[in-house]
Amino acid sequence: MRIAVVVERPPPHADRAGAARLRRFATEFADRDHDVTVYCAGWWDDRSRRISRDGVVYEAATVAPATPSFLARVPWLLARDRPDAVVASPSPPETVVAAAAGGAVARAPVVCDWFGDEPADDPRRWTAAARAATRIVAPSELHRTRIRELGVPDAETAVVPQGVDYPLVEATPPRERDRDDPEAVYARRLDADANLESLLLALAELRGRDDWAATVVGDGPERSGYEAQAAELGIADRVRFVGDVDRETRVATYRAADVFVQTATREQFPVELLWALAAGCVGVVEYQADSPAHELLDGHDRGVRVTESEALDEAIESAWTEPHRDLAEPLRDYDHAAVAGDYLGLFRDCGVDVR
Repeated sequence: MRIAVVVERPPPHADRAGAARLRRFATEFADRDHDVTVYCAGWWDDRSRRISRDGVVYEAATVAPATPSFLARVPWLLARDRPDAVVASPSPPETVVAAAAGGAVARAPVVCDWFGDEPADDPRRWTAAARAATRIVAPSELHRTRIRELGVPDAETAVVPQGVDYPLVEATPPRERDRDDPEAVYARRLDADANLESLLLALAELRGRDDWAATVVGDGPERSGYEAQAAELGIADRVRFVGDVDRETRVATYRAADVFVQTATREQFPVELLWALAAGCVGVVEYQADSPAHELLDGHDRGVRVTESEALDEAIESAWTEPHRDLAEPLRDYDHAAVAGDYLGLFRDCGVDVR
């Protein structure tokens, strides 16, 4: 099957999670022996219009980010190459409209992968993009609801979550622990939406216990403030701030820990929670209106939802009573390859002969 991915600014042009997600899907499709071409603004140094990376062909619709030229060329490129299915990023929203024009000539359905971290300004631009696509894919039910608020029928939307590299989780040994004390872990960029103070305040309520530890993974502009808060609460000797460590170190930390605590006020998708659940952690999620973290606990027997910050300490303490695990086999359904298979199922639902 021939699959076109239309995204003006893929990595390294953009560091958005939504752009990285499309690159990963393109690679997963290619790994299944599909012919995948990404139409984008070129970033490579040589003069070739096309390059190949990890089995994926990247074609420069423009030699540098130049949105008007990119949008003008996309319909022609799709009409020329006639893919069987098109995946388009709504960044900018007009990309989906341009892809739909080319998809109409190629008689190919256009799936808009709307992650939610795309720059937004005029709502009318989003409405036009929503109406142009055959299907719109969101990473969570929360974002799917926001898409439906644009007037998109439920049947034209779908959820395909983020994934994890489950074989990497299996292959990464747990980090060695100094003691067998129960451990909580938190991981996220430490910015204005991190809300780490909820966890620190909850841990402060557990100061009377002398058998616990906590690890904070991540860096950001609020880190020093959170470190100062831990000291003020008298728990600095129990809470380790390890910074922005690599994926293997994160997985080793999650496999060693007992509980992962999610308190961020805003998330497009809580991918670190997903990694931690795959690594066997009990998930303790403080409900937030702008985060879909609670969705990951649906159908998962090792998860606790908290609706009030005051109950977070009790939820953590209760979660520590669960047997320690360092793998969760049911989370294999979130492996990158399995999630890519769900995406191909969407193409099939749109009438594409997926082989």
